[in-house]
Amino acid sequence: MGIPVKALIALELRWLSLKKRVQHHYLANMKISTRFLLMFFVALGIIFMCVYQPAHLFGMEFEVRVINGFSNNSSLPLVIWCISQQDGDMGGRALQEGDDFGWRLKTNIWGNSHYLCTMKWDAKRRSFDAFKVPRDSQRCAPLNKCSWLVKEDGFYFSSDEVNWKKDFSWY
Repeated sequence: MGIPVKALIALELRWLSLKKRVQHHYLANMKISTRFLLMFFVALGIIFMCVYQPAHLFGMEFEVRVINGFSNNSSLPLVIWCISQQDGDMGGRALQEGDDFGWRLKTNIWGNSHYLCTMKWDAKRRSFDAFKVPRDSQRCAPLNKCSWLVKEDGFYFSSDEVNWKKDFSWY
């Protein structure tokens, strides 16, 4: 009692047809899944950048200001010289008591905006980061203002020019 050959051939043809349909369906679903996963991860990356690093993504504007807070240096000014990759050499200034040197900047999309200033007063000399995205994009919020008050005992930071906190000393 064997199975007729015609029946075996018909069964084999049905099996091959079913196998092709399953493979086609699987490949089509795999393409959709791959596209979906790619779109999902791109969207997730954009959301992450918006939430955690908004200054990197949108190129936020900040105001930076360095103020001479010395109590008595009328005869000897505080000299400031600043440079950045974006703006190059910003030049030097001699600041008398209460004078300030300020600028506006727009962060770049790579998040590496960096402004370095060198301060000199009498024999004291100190370079410092007046603005650096990883450090300042959050602490200068919500006004996007980074202010430095340079005094005899050190450098003070404020994001509102009301509450000052000593960041570091001259040496």
